[in-house]
Parts: sequence; structure tokens; C-alpha cells
Amino acid sequence: MLLLAGTGVGGLVVIGALALWFHYGTQVFFEMIRTGFIACF
Repeated sequence: MLLLAGTGVGGLVVIGALALWFHYGTQVFFEMIRTGFIACF
């Protein structure tokens, strides 16, 4: 059950990421990933 929930959340994250990518374009998408990655460390 927990695995299924994790898969569902992961799927939503991927769909959200693809939606942002198509909406904003590759440059903004990678910039967001880079700033988010830096914020984690």
C-alpha cells in the first residue's frame, strides 16, 4: 500500500515537472532545478 502511494506521488511529481517544462521552456526548468538543488545543500 505504501509503495503504491509512493508511486502515485512520484507520478504526480513527474507530471508536474513535465507540465512546467512545456509551459516555461527548458532554460527556466533547469534554472529552477539548479536553484532548488543549491537550496537543499
